[in-house]
Amino acid sequence: MMPVVLGGDVRLIDCSEEDHAAAILDILNDAILHSTALYDYVPRSPQSMESWFATKRANGFPVVGAVDDSGRLLGFASWGAFRAFPAYKYTVEHSVYVHQEQRGRGLGRLLMQDLIRRAHEAQLHALVGCIDASNTGSIKLHASLGFTHSGTFPQVGFKFGRWLDVAFYQLNLETPLQPQDG
Repeated sequence: MMPVVLGGDVRLIDCSEEDHAAAILDILNDAILHSTALYDYVPRSPQSMESWFATKRANGFPVVGAVDDSGRLLGFASWGAFRAFPAYKYTVEHSVYVHQEQRGRGLGRLLMQDLIRRAHEAQLHALVGCIDASNTGSIKLHASLGFTHSGTFPQVGFKFGRWLDVAFYQLNLETPLQPQDG
């Protein structure tokens, strides 16, 4: 993909393991330590990024990054398999993370818009987001992009001394044009 220039100091790129694994890891570990955006307890290791990127490459899953003029990663978005059964082949579960110092600039929206565009191109049908129910910013972002609330699972996570609810948000696309079994 050619970088998409967004104006100012931000452009979208395809992330690579070599250039972006450490920055993605920093963003993920900050979310693990300071939020309920990820339900992990322990920061991930640098080695975990090897398998993370290997899975993305093996399945053709995008890793879209927002970078500034110096190439510093400000946020990223990706998708992975929704469930490991063949009939879910047109559905993906996505994620979007923005560096804590860059939130509120519209980067999440730009990253999500690019994921939606890529989902159309990939002939997918549904994007699913699993969002901590208290994450009003992410919920508002998804709703503004046409995602609808598909359900909430109460008290399925436990972090920071409290039970957590997860809300599922879904965007159905008009693609694929000719879905097929098998």
